[in-house]
Formats: sequence, structure tokens, C-alpha cells
Amino acid sequence: MDSKRLISRRAFLIGAAAAVGGTAVRWAARPEALPTATGQAPSAMNKVYLPYVACSRPDLPFAGKVLHVHSDAATHWDGESDYWNRVDQSSVYDMVDRGLMELTGAASVADAWRALIPAYQPGEKIAIKVNFNNSRACNSTNPTIDALMEPVNAVASGLLQIGVAAGDICVYDAIRALPDRFVNKDLYGISFFDGYWMAVCRNEAGFSHQPETRVTFFPPAGVAMPQVYVTDVLMEAKYLINMPIMKGGHILAGATLGFKNHFGTIENPSALHDYVDVVGQPPAYRTDYNPLVDLMRSPLIGGKTVLTIGDALFAARTWTEAPVPWATFGNRVPNSLFLASDPVAVDCVMHDLLLAEPGTDIPEGANNYLRLAEGAGLGIFEQGNPWQMPYGSGYKRIQYVRVEV
Repeated sequence: MDSKRLISRRAFLIGAAAAVGGTAVRWAARPEALPTATGQAPSAMNKVYLPYVACSRPDLPFAGKVLHVHSDAATHWDGESDYWNRVDQSSVYDMVDRGLMELTGAASVADAWRALIPAYQPGEKIAIKVNFNNSRACNSTNPTIDALMEPVNAVASGLLQIGVAAGDICVYDAIRALPDRFVNKDLYGISFFDGYWMAVCRNEAGFSHQPETRVTFFPPAGVAMPQVYVTDVLMEAKYLINMPIMKGGHILAGATLGFKNHFGTIENPSALHDYVDVVGQPPAYRTDYNPLVDLMRSPLIGGKTVLTIGDALFAARTWTEAPVPWATFGNRVPNSLFLASDPVAVDCVMHDLLLAEPGTDIPEGANNYLRLAEGAGLGIFEQGNPWQMPYGSGYKRIQYVRVEV
């Protein structure tokens, strides 16, 4: 890492204390790696629920705009099973910073975050939903695709620049284990929450079965829906950043992207499986309704979401696959991140890239939930060709921008 990005542990702690006290802090550099405790006993959370409070911003800023940031330097992988050790943090910093500024039109990273969360006040919690669907243990070294810490560090770095305290950044997967290999790469001392029933490794992402934590569904007449509750981690947060992985070949949904990432936000996602199963199409599956839409339009989830960052540094052609080279990315891993405030448009672009890659198994209708989501007012739906040159010309409604870093 560039020495200009480093500050001392003492300076970091002084700055963090100032941020907690509400003092404006200018972060001119990245902090050094801080040791992170693992294997600690889960701690109870204060139950202070924050259902959606309207932000002083347009309902959907930058609607239809998707930044695809690509960098050949982001990874240095040559088939090793420990792909998570093959990511260049400095390059990922640059990718996230550039993507945020290009998305918002801001001249600095701090201004980009202010454009996304202009009403932020010190002390408010910001949740980050990561994807660890293939993790079942605290010490997991499963080579199949899961989240990476480097994009989270890059997000945390930017949030610190606008006065967010590190401890108020809450990274979670409420039904899976966040393994040591991920948490030990935390550079800032942020908070972690998980909840796999066989191995709660961090703070427990609990569920309080209260009326205010329950998702409201709007199915067609005669369709009964299960009761689904949102994790307390998100209920206590004011804002949410969704960080899915670009994954295809899902056994039920066909593709698993930003909307489906919130199966790790609710307590009993299996109760919704039949409703989203475009592959098997059981009786509960319908083309005119998908509960993924109701999850995203819930004020508890979509109402708090200010940004989606799709992780395609490695990505996966199938949801349980270890990283492999992608033909459409020059027989390398994708080395890409996708940034958008529009949750529909960014899933559309990732779906189309999956569809273009040989070896993915994306059934017809896998993006039907996105068409329904546009009908619900959640963003811009379009199926197009992200590889049509010049980049962006493959879409007429989505503003697809590819940036090389």
C-alpha cells in the first residue's frame, strides 16, 4: 500500500474519537491495518429501531445510471484457491473512489458521499450487507465465491471522511458466518454481525419479532405470504449500502444479485424460495409477482438503501462456483465493480453480463423481478448488451458508463 495512505494507529484513534464527538475530520490518508478480535462472544444489541426516515434528497438520485469500474490491477490471481488473498487493496480504493465521483459528479470522495447521504448526522449507523452464502464456519476457507473485505475497506475509508465513526459502520450477513479471513482484513475497526445458526462468529445479528420489524408483502389476491422479519442490525441503522456479488446459475432464482442479496437480511428466506423459483416454477411462482420486489420497496430495506456496489472482482458464473477466468473479460476474472443508487438498473447490467458469458446458466425470465420492480417505481429496467461498442450504446434507457482505472 502507498505510504501516503498510511497514518499511525494513534492518529487513527484520535481521529475516530473526534468523529464520534461530531467534530469534522479531514482524512488525508488510509490508516494502517488494525488487529481485529475474532472468536469473541456475541454481544447484545440495544434495540433502538429506526424505520425509514425520509432523507432530504431526491427519491432516486442518479436514476438509471450504472458505473462499471474495471481495473486489471485489482487482482493478481492465477487459479489459487485462496482467491481472497489475491486482491490489491490500493487498486480497489481507486476503483471505489473513482466510481463514486463519476456516479455523483462530485469533485471529491467526501463530496460524493455527501451527495448520496446529505442528511447524515454523526452517531447514525450505516449498515453494509455483504454476501457469504457459501460460508458455514468462522474459520471457513471454502474456495467457492463469497464477499471480499477490500471493497468494504474502500467504502469505510470514504465514510470516515464525512465524519462517520468506524464503529457505526455495521457489516452483516444475518444468516451466515463471517469468516476470519474476511474480518481479519478490516483496516478501520468497524463492526461485524453474523448469524448462522451453527456458528455465530461475531456480534449476533438478532431478530426481534415485533410488528415494526416485519416486512409487508403485496401479493395478488388469494396469495398467502409468510411472516418475514428484518434483522436488528438493519433496524438500528439509518442507511444501507448493498454489496452483492455478481453470481449466476442459481438453483432457484437463476441469477443472484442485489435484490436477492437481502435473503441474508431476513430471518427465514427459505419461506420465500418457492415464490422466486424461476428454475423449477412450483405452484407458488408467478410472473406477475415476486417477493424480492417487496423486500426492496420495504421502507425497512429499500427505503434505507443509498448505494449498491456489485462485487465482480472475481464474480461467479454459478452461485457455488470457485473463481474461474471469464471469456468475456479476456480470459481473466472480471476485475470489476458496479456502483449505482438505482437498484434495478445495476441488477439489469450485471444480469446482462452474466447472460453474455459462456458457461452461465441463466434461464429465461430470470430478470422478470426487475421488470416488476420498475413497475413498482424502484428504478429503470432494461435488457441490453453491455458489450456493444462504444460502451453504453447497448442501452437506450440505462446510462451505462464503463471506466478504466
